[in-house]
Amino acid sequence: MISRLSAIAFNTFREAVRDRVLYNFVLFVLLLVATAPLFGQISIGLERLILINVGLSAMSLFGIVIAIFVGIGLVSKEIDKKTLYTILSRPVRRWEFIAGKYLGLVMTLAVNATFMTAGFYLTLLVTAHQLTRADAGLLAAIYFIILQFFIITALTLLFSSFSTPIFSAIFSFALFVIGTFAEDLRNFAAMSDGAGKWLVTGVVYLVPNFSALNVISQVSHDVPVSGSLILYNTLYAVLYSAAATAAAVLIFERRNLK
Repeated sequence: MISRLSAIAFNTFREAVRDRVLYNFVLFVLLLVATAPLFGQISIGLERLILINVGLSAMSLFGIVIAIFVGIGLVSKEIDKKTLYTILSRPVRRWEFIAGKYLGLVMTLAVNATFMTAGFYLTLLVTAHQLTRADAGLLAAIYFIILQFFIITALTLLFSSFSTPIFSAIFSFALFVIGTFAEDLRNFAAMSDGAGKWLVTGVVYLVPNFSALNVISQVSHDVPVSGSLILYNTLYAVLYSAAATAAAVLIFERRNLK
């Protein structure tokens, strides 16, 4: 089982790496981070603050776009090319195929995040001429961004297991936008009454809480991220991703591929 999962995961990773779109996105993020200090000239002393906000926000946004853009084709491409039938004709179960695809894309995003992080810290070093202990706290925000990738990859894979690539992209991006305002929805639910309150509350617990994974503003002002929040967000991302992936497996197991 492990060998089959790793084979599918590494094959997915190689296919994603060969996709030139990934390099274009990474290059764009690096260029955006590199030009961020120019905005700091508007207000003297704000170069670092603007660089952190622009750099980390770009890393998050374009990582999400990569996850959605590549994730929507993980299943459909295999079906269109008829390679899925060859894979499943071997001793490979459907759940292993889905899990392997998920791990492969997550691996790709983690590697991309590593390169973007290196470029981000290099730009920070050039801008500030030194790295301080406070800069190490930025890694918590980057870690949370990677957790966002875990969740959005699972959701994209879930939608692609039963829908077309276009609708999968729309659904995934819509959930990302809604999840970004999850705290606002929670506050709205607290002020609502009757059936509306229960409806909004249900939506709050159903959509991913990406707002809890966004601490860019906090770390840009050198406010440390607590260990309890790191633990909570880790458990939340793992459990939510596992649930979404399990749902994708259940749907794909019952899907008629003929």
